[in-house]
Amino acid sequence: MALTSGEAKTRRYLLPALAGALLSVLFLAFEAAPATARGAPDSFADLAERLSPAVVNISTSQVLDPGDMAIPGVPEDSPLNDFFDEFLEQQEGARPQRVQSLGSGFLVDPKGIVITNNHVIDGADKIEVTFIDGTTLPATVRGTDPKTDLAVLEIKSDKALPYVELGDSNGLRVGDWVLAIGNPFGLGGSVTAGIVSALNRDIHAGNYDDFIQTDAAINRGNSGGPLFDLDGRVVGVNSAIISPSGASVGIGFAVPTSTVKPIVEQILKYGEMRRGWIGVRIQSVTPEIAESLGLGVARGALVAGISPDGPASAAGIEVGDIVLAFDGRTISAMRDLPRVVAEAAIGSTVDIQLFRDGETLTRKIEIARLVDEEEEVAVAAPEQSPGDKATVVLGLSLSALDADLRRRFAVQEGTTGVLVTDVDPLSAAAEKGIRPGDVLVEVAQREVMTPQDVERIVLSEEKSGRNSVLLRILAGGDTRFIALRLGGE
Repeated sequence: MALTSGEAKTRRYLLPALAGALLSVLFLAFEAAPATARGAPDSFADLAERLSPAVVNISTSQVLDPGDMAIPGVPEDSPLNDFFDEFLEQQEGARPQRVQSLGSGFLVDPKGIVITNNHVIDGADKIEVTFIDGTTLPATVRGTDPKTDLAVLEIKSDKALPYVELGDSNGLRVGDWVLAIGNPFGLGGSVTAGIVSALNRDIHAGNYDDFIQTDAAINRGNSGGPLFDLDGRVVGVNSAIISPSGASVGIGFAVPTSTVKPIVEQILKYGEMRRGWIGVRIQSVTPEIAESLGLGVARGALVAGISPDGPASAAGIEVGDIVLAFDGRTISAMRDLPRVVAEAAIGSTVDIQLFRDGETLTRKIEIARLVDEEEEVAVAAPEQSPGDKATVVLGLSLSALDADLRRRFAVQEGTTGVLVTDVDPLSAAAEKGIRPGDVLVEVAQREVMTPQDVERIVLSEEKSGRNSVLLRILAGGDTRFIALRLGGE
């Protein structure tokens, strides 16, 4: 709560200088006083009583046919294959079984719109929601977004239903009190309280990770339930925990409403999530990469590849550019860019700020729609030939590409650069993941065609006082950048 000062009043007999001194002291005191955080209530009972009617238990069921079970991917010579073969033989002729599961959800509209996790209802052929008063209603799926593990359901009722409001998760601070309500272990409505332990957590669940971490107890069955602030507004959807035992150890994660709101809006409008796309493949900017490019502090997202016919290509973005801002939003780290691009309006044109050749520039880019198309690239294992003669630079054995090496290392025709035939296992290059069969396309943002080109550029970078050199590498059909320390570090 911010402190304010009233109008100072002084008696007429006070000297003006003394009055001025007193006012200065007062203002300094008010300016120095820190803002105080909101304290915890004496009880969460009123809040829990008001919010619980809008939180529902979600039960799902689906029919599983034991005969349709698949063998996990194990090597052909593994003894586990015999075990799985025998197990599946036992399942032949077994009758299908109905499997049930439980989760949580909450209403955000009196007409019956329910938000939950996608994994709670994924694959279900029957979904029911149960209110705190015992009322049970069937639910249908309006749409899902597996990438953020969110789902929107709809229930029909002849009366207005209790609901809660989606709040603003961007206003959360680490240390704020939060309340979780859900259906742990199928016990029914349960309330737990805790604080926001961290914000913007990346738990490697997907490209759009931006979780709220809380120590409010979240267990199995809480998935899809709401995380409330002390004003009773939803700030997150409880989705995951980290636990060695499977039960809460005080590390739970919720999808923030800053992510939830646009997804729910699009599902209600289109029945699906429509994300923006600009046609770039990106990677993190490490301190070594930042130093090699003259960026200073490691920040932004490094463009490692560009779709030939995508918006980025049309906008003049180049491989090696670093994205510093997008549509006015700062890109502090690589994982920021997919989120802001996904949220951009399809068909709109926005500014993208880039760092290139030591300069900052801005381009206009039109947002296209993301279409999920995954292409698997199979790379044959290269044959080993210890007799090859190669130039060794930075722990890399390098050779010029020829027809024989292209065949042995499965390098596509048309690929240009210098082939890595071997990597010193104790070198920094090995630590950074460079492997035999990779192709050096650029060194210090200059194209290379022979091992001598690489040797010459590395020597030049060392003489110019650089501490690291940036390599652009083609591996398995994908391009990436790696910065290696110079001087044998």
